[in-house]
Amino acid sequence: MSWLESELREQPAALARLLSRQRSNAEAAAAAFRRDDVRYVLIASRGSSSNAARYAQYLLGRANRVPVMFATPSLYTIYEQPPSLDGAIVVGISQSGASPDVASVLAEARRQGRPTLALTNDAESPLARQADAVLSLEAGEEHSVAATKTYTNSIGAVALLFAAIGGDGAARAELERMPEVLERQIELSFATTPHLDGYAAVTGATVVARGVNYGTAHEAALKIRELSSLVVEAYSPADLMHGPIAAIGRGWPVVAIAPAGPAQESVTSVLAALEERGARVLMISDSESALARADTPLPLVSGVPEWLSPLTAVIPAQVTAKRFAALRGLDVDNPAGLRKITLTR
Repeated sequence: MSWLESELREQPAALARLLSRQRSNAEAAAAAFRRDDVRYVLIASRGSSSNAARYAQYLLGRANRVPVMFATPSLYTIYEQPPSLDGAIVVGISQSGASPDVASVLAEARRQGRPTLALTNDAESPLARQADAVLSLEAGEEHSVAATKTYTNSIGAVALLFAAIGGDGAARAELERMPEVLERQIELSFATTPHLDGYAAVTGATVVARGVNYGTAHEAALKIRELSSLVVEAYSPADLMHGPIAAIGRGWPVVAIAPAGPAQESVTSVLAALEERGARVLMISDSESALARADTPLPLVSGVPEWLSPLTAVIPAQVTAKRFAALRGLDVDNPAGLRKITLTR
């Protein structure tokens, strides 16, 4: 078994470990979000961590109704002209915690006297050393270059923080049930995801999702691109219809991510336009009607609260990425030209 598949299958245990070990740290970190002088959240991240940050944009924005925005690391490193961070709480998300540009944002925030939080799998990393509080991802060592368990645990850490900020016992109880749900989703996805032989000649794909799963769309696109070297881009349905759909023609694969919830209708609303263009839809959903319209249905376990659906929705995307790589005869543990830790400034 590849490292990728082994670590993909380890995600339920990794999430359970995070939830059991980091609850008190999440509650301590949550206090900073409730400070009277916090008026917005600023997140610094790269790669898969940026896809977890897109999820955080939705959840942390809902938690205390403040804007959540992304940092521009080049202002801190290349241009050496960091902005004023008055009113910010600054969050760094990095699986390795080693990227200098992400750490530099937190370092500047501390210099300006703003509260800082790191979500990282290495509690001794440069990023962690710049943070007032650390939520360790508790994923254990990850050997695969393409992140799986560190990504889902980044999502889990954001969800844990969301429940802590609101003191939401119901949300925490829903989150506590997710490791068992992930077990079921992994078994379902390996059992139902085909080998994709009909997609052997494709050169790329498009991924579509909205709302809390917008980050899932970007993570799905990144995983397929990393593992199969296909050109894959992610859009919200609204952005897709504002021009990019023009490039979708007959036979082009479109991965649509549409779990139950307020955003589902927005995603399924583009199916007619995709069908007119002859696109082939790979549908990640728990809706029988949506799955029935797909060329390749990728079912989700039903009954998952929408705010936690990114934990399950990413799993069929991970398995699909693995299938695309196998179809092209590629080594999923050694993607061409990539390294596990990427250092950027």
